Amino acid sequence: MKPPPSAIAALLAGRHDDPFSLLGVYAGPTGTFARALIPGAERVEAQTLSGTALGALVRVDERGLFEGVIAGEPQPLRYHAQGGGAEWWLTDPYTFGPVLGPVDDLLIAQGTHFRLHDKMGAHLIEHEGASGVHFAVWAPNAQRVSVVGDFNDWDGKRHVMRRRADVGVWEIFIPDIAEGRHYKFEIVGPDGQLQPLKADPYAFRTELRPGTASITATPLTHEWGDADHVAHWAQVDPRRVPISIYEVHAGSWDRDENGWFLTWDALADRLIPYVVDMGFTHIEFMPISEHPYDPSWGYQTTGLYAPSARFGDVEGFARFVDGAHRAGLGVLLDWVPAHFPMDAFGLIHFDGTALYEHEDPRLGFHPDWNTAIYNFGRREVSAFLVNNALFWAERFHVDGLRVDAVASMLYRDYSRQPGEWIPNAEGGRENWEAASFLQSMNRAVYGAHPGIFTVAEESTAWPGVTHPAHDGGLGFGFKWNMGFMHDTLKYMAREPIHRQHHHHDITFGLVYAFSENYVLALSHDEVVHGKGSLLAKMSGDDWQQFANLRAMYALMWGYPGKKLLFMGQEFAQRREWSEARALDWDLLHSTAHEGVRKLIRDLNRVYREKPALHARDCEPEGFEWLVADDAVNSVFVWLRKAPGAAPIAVICNMTPVARAPYRIPLPHDGRWREILNSDSSFYWGSGLGNMGGVEVRDGAAMVTLPPLATIMLEFEG
Repeated sequence: MKPPPSAIAALLAGRHDDPFSLLGVYAGPTGTFARALIPGAERVEAQTLSGTALGALVRVDERGLFEGVIAGEPQPLRYHAQGGGAEWWLTDPYTFGPVLGPVDDLLIAQGTHFRLHDKMGAHLIEHEGASGVHFAVWAPNAQRVSVVGDFNDWDGKRHVMRRRADVGVWEIFIPDIAEGRHYKFEIVGPDGQLQPLKADPYAFRTELRPGTASITATPLTHEWGDADHVAHWAQVDPRRVPISIYEVHAGSWDRDENGWFLTWDALADRLIPYVVDMGFTHIEFMPISEHPYDPSWGYQTTGLYAPSARFGDVEGFARFVDGAHRAGLGVLLDWVPAHFPMDAFGLIHFDGTALYEHEDPRLGFHPDWNTAIYNFGRREVSAFLVNNALFWAERFHVDGLRVDAVASMLYRDYSRQPGEWIPNAEGGRENWEAASFLQSMNRAVYGAHPGIFTVAEESTAWPGVTHPAHDGGLGFGFKWNMGFMHDTLKYMAREPIHRQHHHHDITFGLVYAFSENYVLALSHDEVVHGKGSLLAKMSGDDWQQFANLRAMYALMWGYPGKKLLFMGQEFAQRREWSEARALDWDLLHSTAHEGVRKLIRDLNRVYREKPALHARDCEPEGFEWLVADDAVNSVFVWLRKAPGAAPIAVICNMTPVARAPYRIPLPHDGRWREILNSDSSFYWGSGLGNMGGVEVRDGAAMVTLPPLATIMLEFEG
């Protein structure tokens, strides 16, 4: 049946929403019928994929529309075209059948498709005898979606996609293109308006900023050698093993000789040995997925499935993770479902409607960051994000995800005044859809990847953040202890003479220390936006600032909870961190700065080697106060312990006055060895200590407390 002229006119104008109904090959009463749109051609011959001639087509419109009856059965076709003194061959995408199937449709509709990253986006495949790229994108409200790229002159009329109406997914297989091709999606919204060209939400590779195109990529070819590492973490309880995390911004830890970003391979050569030597167990990267704006530090991510092009090829990141694993290090990623950038080429109004986000700003706008908010209650959006978490764990073997700004997701009134937000169905402020999404994410990740763990940056008293999802918790493995960070830094900023009046800043944290599984985090957030460095936060003159910092670090490593320290703070960087430059590595020529680095290295060693300091980090049985009420002297003493391990006393003197002798009750008579002293001259301290240990008689010992220092004593028997 001949299509109506209006349909042909729409096809030639690039406005037809179903070009597969007009173009391609069909079985007809007189044989196989073919119709093709080949602009610029004057003569066209149909061929099989192997080159067998099937007959010529007739040009029925000078704009390049050809049709005619050809030999053979309906099958994928190649065309030999001639025109303007040139000749060329092309394989017709409209002669190929769909790639997605009814099972995909069902799972996508249910929001339970956990292999979306294998189906959506751009995949190099073999399909019906041809090599090419399959493109798929979700745009249910679009009138028309096309793939445009450097393979079709960015012409939206050339490759209009097939719509799978039941699920709103558009797909097309384009033969004869391979990796390295730049592309985007051209979308006509429901109102007929052409949207800004959109990057692929599932792109595995992207252009280097300021370019924003997606790039076709081959599947990872890296051969992993980290089976032992993966097996080890699958067998342990992360709450009961040492976890000490070095937080890194990949773009500014160091730079090359030209001031440019290090590639993943160069970063591996420098960063991995350094972190191993420092004794950390994990590297945590601030977001490394693609983002257009350097000062966003990666938190305004627009390419959730693509390692940033700043650091070289995608394979390089796989090599980095594998290298870290082979060296005994885990790799954690900051993961950012809380931020929804509003860049025109991104997800915002993707198909001309609020598709991934909320239309109403009272539900869908963050005033703090000028970003939108994902519509977590929409199953397709939840599935997009859950699949992304699974993607990083599966494709790149990451050991965990730290989820940024969880509190902003959980509360509808976050940073909003009355009238600027909409209560939930019960009239409350909780965002139950976001909570359900986080539970789904944690269930999926923990279920598919034994050994992985997730960490929530959550700053409120939301109950059960690290409780199992099946018990009503959010299902995270750990939660950042923001209270410890705030209270401790506030305390250390006070002049020592005033600390006696704020003793509770240190003791209060132990009231709730075991209500969740905590990570003690001194992160990048504490050394930006005019806050200065950690060293600059300490009170006193230069010597006292270094002593205070060393004492605080030793307190933290002796305190219940896993550890996290942002790069540069391990050697007491003086300047506030900036993403625009490398760390001030020249400071290591200073004895004072090198002393702090040595202390962190030794703290990690002691923490890692002594089960009393890590095996009960998340359980009250691992902690006991020995001296909690000596506010006058600003002294704190507690015991860390674990079954079968020698107990360790942590003793903090937070004044510049040495105290000797100072009576400390200890639970076992005998010798207690001094295993760490932050005032050691090795760390640029005064060198005051206990000559290697103390003797406990009748349940107490007389101990020398160095000024502004933390010491650790281990029971020897």
